[in-house]
Amino acid sequence: MNARIAGEFVTQTTPSFIGGEIVRIAWLVKNGVSTGKAAWVATAEIIADVFVGSILAFIAGVVAIFSGGSFIGILIIIVAIPTFGFWFLVVVLSANRNIQLPKFSSSLIKRFLSKERSDHLIHSTNATLADLCKMSRENFTSFNSVKVLSVGMAITFVAFVFQGLSFLVLAQAVGEHVGFFQSFMATSAATALSTLPITIGGSGLAELGVWAYITNISSIPQLTDVLNSSQLSVIIAWRIATYHIPLVIMWIALMRITIGKDSIANQIKSKNLDNS
Repeated sequence: MNARIAGEFVTQTTPSFIGGEIVRIAWLVKNGVSTGKAAWVATAEIIADVFVGSILAFIAGVVAIFSGGSFIGILIIIVAIPTFGFWFLVVVLSANRNIQLPKFSSSLIKRFLSKERSDHLIHSTNATLADLCKMSRENFTSFNSVKVLSVGMAITFVAFVFQGLSFLVLAQAVGEHVGFFQSFMATSAATALSTLPITIGGSGLAELGVWAYITNISSIPQLTDVLNSSQLSVIIAWRIATYHIPLVIMWIALMRITIGKDSIANQIKSKNLDNS
């Protein structure tokens, strides 16, 4: 649980929500799980998040278009397509063949690192990718693994539902008339827009996404339209409640697995062995 929450801190403080998987993979490897299996666990987690998030984004985009918000609807769909397409290809390719580093990335690594270090990095990365693909082929043909992945997707869907409920509660508290479905779609759309690699953790993008969806914009908005909106205060309050406050909890979890009692004890033990 700590590893999952700690990984979320890294995820929520990087553009496009990337990096948390590295924390979880490192924690799994440290606890005796092979690199390939650890990478598969993290990948399965990503697949569940991406598939659920993308499907909800597509639904939100279509609903917005049919409701008159053509600009925000089309934008949501355009943003969601590359992420969904990339991970869909990863699933298909890894289930049929071993994925290796592209030649251009190998050349790029060799340009910035020494031959020994670049060869080691390329070899270890390709070995991990091969293990990941092997795990993918083994697990996608296993009913239990598909069941686990389905449960993961269900949990992700529930998380999206609670995100929509949180905005609904705050909106109702200040007298804003927002229905559950609109709130659910707005927060799902905001999550999709937050994956754009522009700001850390999607800051600003999420708030703008919720506002644009609720107001159902059909063209590029003016800054004054955003600043003068009556929904802006509740959107900011929602963002603080669902992002900034949990971020503190995530940071505490990260500190526990990196400099917790076990880590400190291991460091002291290692120093004592060195001194002896």
